[in-house]
Amino acid sequence: MKLVFATANPGKVSEASNILGDKYEILTAAQAGIKEDIPEDGDTLRANSLQKAQYIFEKCGKDCFADDTGLEVDILGGAPGVHTARYAGEPANPAANIDKLLREMQRREFEASIMREFGLETPHATRKARFRTSVTLIVGGEKHFFDGVMEGRIARERHGGGGFGYDPVFIPDGCTVTAAQLSPEQKNAISHRGKALRAMAEYLKKQ
Repeated sequence: MKLVFATANPGKVSEASNILGDKYEILTAAQAGIKEDIPEDGDTLRANSLQKAQYIFEKCGKDCFADDTGLEVDILGGAPGVHTARYAGEPANPAANIDKLLREMQRREFEASIMREFGLETPHATRKARFRTSVTLIVGGEKHFFDGVMEGRIARERHGGGGFGYDPVFIPDGCTVTAAQLSPEQKNAISHRGKALRAMAEYLKKQ
């Protein structure tokens, strides 16, 4: 079965192919003939994934899916959230995003330490964080939604050369290393996107 994935990120394509298996041929938007940037200006992850999938389907009429992923950091009040991919501004720059994330967290931690000196509560001043993914699948014109979450915490500096995005500073719960230090198989087994895509694959198997 051929599915168009609304992404130009080779890391995401590799993850999806590994998770969905040999029964599915994953095409990028470019391989389906869509060269332009795909719009994603929704105010939620689901709105963005739906917008991207709908754009692909209307352009090429092929079964397709799209994801949108947000990193939610407690000490930043849930930011960067829906702005995760472009946290440091346009154009999207993963290294700059991480730099800004670590800088903002350091600033908030300093503010929290000052508050504690005055006896003020800072219950959310932790490095806890989570990745949240929303996947939209369009098959035969029908829309279906799948979600996944990976809990963890933010490291104080980068570690590892694998993965992509914020992986070098995200330590999943139950791990002592960052997502960038895990093998693709280890990461897919616990990741937010892996959970959402496995739910999508289970749905497709039943059809």
